[in-house]
Parts: sequence; structure tokens; C-alpha cells
Amino acid sequence: MAPPLLIARAGPVLRLRLNRPQLHNAFDATLIAALTAALDEAGADPEARVVVLEGEGASFSAGADLQWMRGMAAASEEVNREDALALARLMRTLDELPRPTIARVHGPAFGGGVGLVACCDIAIGTPQARFGLTESRLGLLPAVISPYVVAAIGPRQARRWFATAETFDAEAALRHGLLHQVVETQALDAAVAAQVALLCRAAPLAAGTAKALVRQAAAGGDPAAQDRANAALIARLRVSAEGQEGIGAFLEKRAPAWAPGE
Repeated sequence: MAPPLLIARAGPVLRLRLNRPQLHNAFDATLIAALTAALDEAGADPEARVVVLEGEGASFSAGADLQWMRGMAAASEEVNREDALALARLMRTLDELPRPTIARVHGPAFGGGVGLVACCDIAIGTPQARFGLTESRLGLLPAVISPYVVAAIGPRQARRWFATAETFDAEAALRHGLLHQVVETQALDAAVAAQVALLCRAAPLAAGTAKALVRQAAAGGDPAAQDRANAALIARLRVSAEGQEGIGAFLEKRAPAWAPGE
């Protein structure tokens, strides 16, 4: 039996490919566990600089496997809670991964598949990509993925799409912030490669920490505390080995150590 997740490594780039094409890469407990474990390993691997998330076959991901959900509907509320927490851990791990992530969205993404796209730092799709938060048609809601989807598209659009389960196309996803870029299918790999190249030119620690800085800034809070935290961060980066190398390379008009091909 083919593994539900294909893992490929090319230098600093780790590619994670959902591999249930006959089910449109819908996920069940096994795929959730495999993807979470792969992300945990990527976060602990200092040689991994970028993670690309993609799907095999016609779809990016159809969200939850309906046969799996049918089985869960027969289980107790407690079992369902633990199951939902496993999905929540996957989304949180992807969202907070200390490595930049790119969603390569070549086809439809629904339900939890939209959550995966929203959790990635960069999302690039094709005109064939369609999206839907269709849970309300089943008497459900996209509860577990809601923090990430709302952060991506904003509360106003989320209120509409969570309630109506209306599907929307790649251009709408681009307008509302779920996608960063839409390119023709034949240009998708080049567009992903261009973002990978940019990320590999950035300093690894800085690129991996950027999302934490954005999250902290978006959370707001006490301005004085935020100023102290930001000052501490930039001070720490300036005196770090990476910061010293980056500043030195710029002044000396040479490539930094992490981008030897420059």
C-alpha cells in the first residue's frame, strides 16, 4: 500500500506531498499523524530551510475523509474531541513551524485543505484551484481551522463562507488573502521555485522567526511590552552569528555563508 505522505528532500528544501489521490488527498487519522510527524522533524532539522506542501493527483486536499468521519460520528463525544485535537495539533504545528512554508495549490482545496493553505506562509495556486469551507452542508463548522482561515481572509469573509459553504475560485482566494499568487499551471513550479530561491537567500534564523514576529505584532497587547520584546529580538539578532555574518557580508559586498551561490 502506498504511504499517505510522500517526503522528498533536495538540499535545504523539504517537499511533503499528500498521497491519497483516489480520495482527493482527504485526510484521516493516519495522514494527520504522518504529516504532523514530518513537520515536527522538519522543525527540529537545522538543515531544512523551506517546506513545500503539495498534493498528488487532481486535488490539493478535499479536507476530511468522509468515510473516516462516518466512523467518528458513531464514536463518543470524548473520542471525537481527542480526534479533533489531533487535527488541531497538525494545524498549529504547520502554522508555527520555525521554517518558512509554501503551499503549492494545483487543484481544489476544501474544508481542512483550506486550513492547510491558510497555515502556510506563502500560498501559490493555479486557476484550477477552487476552495470551499463546506462543513455547514454537513451540519458541521470549520472550527479547528477557524483561527488560521480567519487570519488569512478576515472575519467578514469568514462569516459569509463559514455559514453559506459557498465555493470560490482562485481569483477570489487571491483577492481575499488566502492565496498570494495565481499562475497558470505550467508556471506553477517556476513560481514556487522563485519563492524557494528568495527564502534560501534570506538568513535561516531570520526567515524562520518572521512568522513569530508577525503573530506577536498582530496580537497587539501592551505597547510598552511589545516595544521591549521587539527591541530584545532585534538586539539578539544583531549580536547573533547569523546577524554578524549578514551585516559583514553586506558591508564587504559578498554573499553570506548561507547563500554561497549568490
